[in-house]
Parts: sequence; C-alpha cells; structure tokens
Amino acid sequence: MGALSIWHILLIVVVAALLFGGRGKISGLMGDTAKGIRAFRDGLKGDDTSEEAAKPLPKDEKDSARG
Repeated sequence: MGALSIWHILLIVVVAALLFGGRGKISGLMGDTAKGIRAFRDGLKGDDTSEEAAKPLPKDEKDSARG
C-alpha cells in the first residue's frame, strides 16, 4: 500500500502534463499574470512631467476672497 503503482505514476504524469504543459491552463494564467504586472509597472512609471503636472491648481472663490 505504501508504494506507488504504475497507475499512480501515470495519473501524476497526466495531471502534471495538463497543468504545466505547453498550452496548459496554469502556464496561460502565469503568462496573463506577468502581462498584468508589466502593465501595472508601466503605469507606475508614467510621466509626471506631463501637462497635468504643469497646470497650476484652480483657485476657489473663497481663496480669492481671503486675499
């Protein structure tokens, strides 16, 4: 009972081939995750010197009334 039979080994090989194979679901998910992380990093690197950063903040009517 303690040893693996040929059926156990074949089942493990089939499951591993499905999960980690060339077109397996796990490898596809990891590729999508890597693309998402890369896009997130690119978003964080964005230009801070763009037009929005150069615009002065708008003044409220209250600010202009105070002086």
